[in-house]
Amino acid sequence: MILGMSLATYTMLHVVLSLIAIFTGFIVVFGLFASKKMSGMTSIFLVTSILTSAGGFLFPNDHITPGIIIGIVSLVVLLIAIIARYALHLSGASRGIYAVSAVFALYLNFFVLVAQGFAKVSFLHSLAPTQKEPPFFIAQGIALVLFITFGATAIKKFHPGNQPPTHS
Repeated sequence: MILGMSLATYTMLHVVLSLIAIFTGFIVVFGLFASKKMSGMTSIFLVTSILTSAGGFLFPNDHITPGIIIGIVSLVVLLIAIIARYALHLSGASRGIYAVSAVFALYLNFFVLVAQGFAKVSFLHSLAPTQKEPPFFIAQGIALVLFITFGATAIKKFHPGNQPPTHS
């Protein structure tokens, strides 16, 4: 039992939150390309990403796993994004810091999605049963290149201008 839920129920909730974080994260990142703050979507993305990352620590483990390490890194990156977005209001260097941290947070969510896909989806699992085979590394490499491109594009294009800071 985790938080009064069976492991299966908690896992399903965790997966749903993760998928919401990834879906809204893509909307937020594409909003950055259009120089839009996307306040509502950003809040959903950040909250669901935090819940996903923090929630991963509640799964039963007797040692530090790669997922725990990614969760710690993700929470640090999300904290940086929150400070840049809400405390510093995207002023000065915080605009670029926010863009990079938002894209990096989404990348970490997506990295785990790919890893879980190879672990749980039978077709993908058959291609890379230990996640040490070329198809796994190719998929993660493509994702990495894609997200580096997203980050560079976000830094270049996200200039929300002289809009008044929002507190939402």
